[in-house]
Amino acid sequence: MKALGDLRDYAVARVVGPAALRVQRWGNQWRAWRGSGWESAYLAPPLGVAVRGKEMVARHWLAGRYANRDRKVAWITSAAPVELLHALGFFIVYPENHGAICGAARVAVDLSCEAENAGYSRDLCSYARTDLGSLFSGRTPVGRLPMPDLLFACTNICQTVLFWYRVLAHQLRVPLVLIDTPFVYFETAPEHAVAYVQRQIETSVPVLEKIAGRSLGMAKLKETGTLSREAAHLWMEIMQRNAHQPAPISVVDQFTLMAPVVEMRGEPATVDFYAAMLREVDGRIAEGVGAVKDERHRLLWDNLPIWYRLKDVAEMLGAGGAALVASTYTNAWGELADLIDPEEPFESMARTYLYPILNRGTGHKLKTMRRMIDQYSLDGVLLHSDRSCKPYSIGQLDQRDRLARETGVPALLLEADHNDSRCYSEAQVANRVAAFIETLER
Repeated sequence: MKALGDLRDYAVARVVGPAALRVQRWGNQWRAWRGSGWESAYLAPPLGVAVRGKEMVARHWLAGRYANRDRKVAWITSAAPVELLHALGFFIVYPENHGAICGAARVAVDLSCEAENAGYSRDLCSYARTDLGSLFSGRTPVGRLPMPDLLFACTNICQTVLFWYRVLAHQLRVPLVLIDTPFVYFETAPEHAVAYVQRQIETSVPVLEKIAGRSLGMAKLKETGTLSREAAHLWMEIMQRNAHQPAPISVVDQFTLMAPVVEMRGEPATVDFYAAMLREVDGRIAEGVGAVKDERHRLLWDNLPIWYRLKDVAEMLGAGGAALVASTYTNAWGELADLIDPEEPFESMARTYLYPILNRGTGHKLKTMRRMIDQYSLDGVLLHSDRSCKPYSIGQLDQRDRLARETGVPALLLEADHNDSRCYSEAQVANRVAAFIETLER
């Protein structure tokens, strides 16, 4: 019976499921080609490559349902040195990405309530509450999550992951590898901090090898690093194309198409996907197609997206001729590409994973926003004050005031949460955005 079950699962994961997803993609591409299925007076249709991206993500989670059958599984934080795990053959799951999927599917509140009923505060990151609630209830919009053989966390995005992953390790009784990254207070990290992180990465290798049941090959690690760098470079090129007016894609497009560079970094398919996306973006520029049909105002988005209201926010802004052109969040997945050196994998991983935007001071984020205002010819800034992401939201009141004073560009603070729709007021956001766009019209 077990052999029959294994055969059935293999058929679903490797043959039937991918074939069904391919047929679904062909249907979506056909409808997009015919111009059907998209209705918006203000926004251009999504990129054609978006259906391919959706299929990639769906394939990943489909494979995840059955990954425990024949692979070791690692759950990992989004800005951790994933290249090590890819090189060792782990199947990778990002609980944060799973949380975003739950948010976009609008089931995050129900799952968060499961965690809250178990005693976790609403002040806790809504990604953490969503994923813990999914673990406690067994419910998920991706069908089934593979259980981890390893937890791999890096503190460079927040300290919440330290405690979140300790809870997971306790609940699931699996080993936790933690990479501690000292905060970067100045422009560059001191060399002793780089050496400290490098030693941690190097000493984690025997633990990872034991769980993986294989040795780490340096050739494979260098290949994975090369693919990570290429994908990050392509992603950065795509975002930089928005210096063109009108902007060929919006930040909402970036939010929906960033999944591969986050959860599939180091895979050949990710490089191919972003190369195709770049070609399509260049085609839009050549044809004069803008993401917003009547672009009059160009805006920067700061912080995580509001996953459960992406399209609504885009429509709201598009109605006022406002295009979301740049984002500190999506930029974070490309800005460190130059630090990746496949020939020096351990040192370059230490440097790369020391410098994510959330492991640096608020002054660095302000400097980044000022640069983006110039680079993308921006007229305004939307600062998403994210209720449950404290590290990203801290300092935004001062940043709003300093941006207006130092650049003359106004900024609006929007209060919401990236995953918990109970913290979102439709009327309040609509009124504040409308008033902000009015000030830009003057």
